[in-house]
Amino acid sequence: MTATEALSAWLRHLAEERRLSPRTVEAYTDCVGPYLAFLARHRGEDSLSAQALGGVTAAELRAYLATRRSGERPLCARSISQALSAIRSFHRWLDRRHGVANTAIALVRGPRLPAGVPRPVSEAAARTLISDAAEGEVEPWEAARDAAVLTLLYGCGLRISEALSLRRADVPPPEVLRITGKGGKMRLAPVLPVVAEALTAYVRLLPYAVAPADPVFRGRKGGPLGPRAVQALVARLRGAQGLPSSATPHALRHSFATHLLGRGADLRSIQELLGHASLSTTQRYADVDTASLLAVYGAAHPRA
Repeated sequence: MTATEALSAWLRHLAEERRLSPRTVEAYTDCVGPYLAFLARHRGEDSLSAQALGGVTAAELRAYLATRRSGERPLCARSISQALSAIRSFHRWLDRRHGVANTAIALVRGPRLPAGVPRPVSEAAARTLISDAAEGEVEPWEAARDAAVLTLLYGCGLRISEALSLRRADVPPPEVLRITGKGGKMRLAPVLPVVAEALTAYVRLLPYAVAPADPVFRGRKGGPLGPRAVQALVARLRGAQGLPSSATPHALRHSFATHLLGRGADLRSIQELLGHASLSTTQRYADVDTASLLAVYGAAHPRA
């Protein structure tokens, strides 16, 4: 088996057995494919065997990562770290499935990354984004659609892909939506009355007939609404409001979690609502809330 054939088999494993999304599988392809191509060039061979990957040295992997840091399209530290993680995952699979072990890969350390902190928008900004979307200079049904999408992101804490996968049969929505998130993980998302009203108002104005199993959010010409259209919408709205570039559709999900935490919700419940596999991921929102609390304290205390 060649290294390329091994890569194809691993990608099928990710898609069919681990049920990762097509976008995630594509990202793994972009990380490991160039790595195998580099090794073939570096060793002066047209094609590598899968068995040869057991002999890849730490120096060779470091050389590959160095080329990604300084090539024509250099990767940032976070992207380098993601590429290294994908390569390690590929080698672990080779060891488990085909007995091609490589202990040298574990010697390579990725770049040190700063701790990422979510950047939510304020409650007032979230409300204004939604109200401005509802009053956009577009067809009434499009304005209702834009407001419904943003209301869903903020009201239910959905990822943009999760919101856009909502089916026509889901509207009018039940009190609780069953959402399929990353890795096919299922979670329950309670639906606020304001979310249900926004979705129902949009469907009432929708000029296209949509099959029950098809996505309910449609573009101007009737096809499924894509994430870029929602990203462009929020970019336009934040420009009008003077919000920073961090005010994205995903920031509304951050806002959902941060505002719940600020109103007394516990981290474990927020973890369930967001569909995080690890509580450590959810704990980042506690850092955001603590930062805002200290900022208020510093601004208001007479001795600050």
